Amino acid sequence: MRILIFVIVFFSSLFAFNSTIDDRSYGLKSATSSWNTNWNKHSIPYTELLSGGPARDGIPPLDKPKFVTIKQAKTFLKDDEPLIFVSINNEKKAYALSILIWHEIVNDSLGNEKILVTFCPLCNASIVFSRMIDGVLHDFGTSGLLRKSDLVMYDRQSESLWQQFTGQAIVGDSLGKELKLLSSSIVSFKDIYTHHPSTMILSQDTGYKREYGKNPYSGYDNINSSPFLLQEDIDNRMPPMRRVATLSINNRDKAYSYKVLKKKKVINDRFENKDLVLFYKNNVLSALDKTKIKDSKKVGSASIFEAKLNGEVLEFYYDKGFYDKKTKSLWNIFGLAIKGELKGKKLKKITFGSHFWFAWVVFKPNTVIYK
Repeated sequence: MRILIFVIVFFSSLFAFNSTIDDRSYGLKSATSSWNTNWNKHSIPYTELLSGGPARDGIPPLDKPKFVTIKQAKTFLKDDEPLIFVSINNEKKAYALSILIWHEIVNDSLGNEKILVTFCPLCNASIVFSRMIDGVLHDFGTSGLLRKSDLVMYDRQSESLWQQFTGQAIVGDSLGKELKLLSSSIVSFKDIYTHHPSTMILSQDTGYKREYGKNPYSGYDNINSSPFLLQEDIDNRMPPMRRVATLSINNRDKAYSYKVLKKKKVINDRFENKDLVLFYKNNVLSALDKTKIKDSKKVGSASIFEAKLNGEVLEFYYDKGFYDKKTKSLWNIFGLAIKGELKGKKLKKITFGSHFWFAWVVFKPNTVIYK
């Protein structure tokens, strides 16, 4: 019996992934020869790391971002352009995808929080994290590598590699650590200046000469397109480039197709014992369609909130705006009642994402789809 157990354990170990050996390919070693990364620590096979083309920081992160007022931003942004909106401790900033598409990472601060604003065009993934890890401030850059078609970041303190989509360290001394996810959403410039006029907007004065407003990935989000450098099989429950609103609760995952959201405008749902409401507005341009973002198609924006207010679950509907059935109060895309009996009340935000379907499901294969 002991011999049998030994044989099973021995042969199992042969096929188990070993994360203490630097078994990079010659090409990967050559491309990263000057890095101080601890390559002996990794949770992924190195065959999954692919060169995206540019070298490390060849897509330059913004380390000292400048900001302008709404009035100033109106000189270079259209009403329906997509921006990443972040609010922390009543301070608000927004980052236009027309700028982020050229930089992918912004190391910034907001509301006494050190934040990391990220955008991976290939996954249509805009995700915001805290830059504090075990009480230590970290700065991030672009590694030039991709994994599952997603941006792989690195931190300058330990030179560990981080998966943007999950916020997890996958190579280096920070292996096993995970960045704290912060709430954010993609909304239109008009929604920001209408409902949050004090928001500061990322300036085009970045110190780099780039054609802001142009899309270097023209046509990429065509529904019939194929993801770039994706080695994994594609979950065919939806087209790979379908936009989805996604959330994770209690380690369970759910996705809401933008095709369904566009039709319904409001979805009342219950998932993992939470009552939810999703709002959708068809007023946001794609950053990945035409060469000029201002000429691109509208893909819309979504938000997800808890539907419970003061202990009572509200049901919502759409009638040229978002209303709750009980009081007929009018709500905006930020979950704030702006007219009616509940004016001034705010729904609790649910941290969620808006991504391409392939990008979400390759990391979350057990995702349930709302139908």
